[in-house]
Amino acid sequence: MTLTRRHGLAMLAIVLVTIAVEWWMGRVPLAPDGTFAWVEPDIWSAHQSQRVLDPYTVSHIVHGFLFYALLVLVAPRQPVATRLVLAVALEAVWEVLENSPMIIDRYRAVTIAQGYVGDSILNSVSDIVMAGLGFLMAWRLRVLASLAAVVVAELVMLLLIRDNLTLNIIMLAWPIDAIREWQMAGR
Repeated sequence: MTLTRRHGLAMLAIVLVTIAVEWWMGRVPLAPDGTFAWVEPDIWSAHQSQRVLDPYTVSHIVHGFLFYALLVLVAPRQPVATRLVLAVALEAVWEVLENSPMIIDRYRAVTIAQGYVGDSILNSVSDIVMAGLGFLMAWRLRVLASLAAVVVAELVMLLLIRDNLTLNIIMLAWPIDAIREWQMAGR
């Protein structure tokens, strides 16, 4: 892959626009209390989605794998570096949408994230970087290795926190009370 200055500047612009939009939306740069930390391992913590890394970071890496697969299908003739920029843009759009009142309210209403207040800007930027990392991992791995990585990531997160990208999508789209009750039992 040849990552040119233009690609790098495009990704930087995407991140800067995301920061500006989230700032305009009222998102906080750090946690609501203004503190910085690298990791928040507790999904039930008030600092969840406020730090650089949290358990849901794995889901954003999986986003990168999925964006890689999608872009191989819909833009196979585009250079890998261009597809990386598109993947970063897709993740940035998700970050803005995820931090909209509509999605925050939906998370609170139908998922285990009852106290979810949205991501800090720091966490959103980290999520974008992690999706880019997932894209690059998928690019370097063979198809079966990528599939295995996604399945292992989903299973590990299911065992560790009773949540993962698959359950997140299910619960946002078609909430199932039994799943939510099982997830809450892990609290």
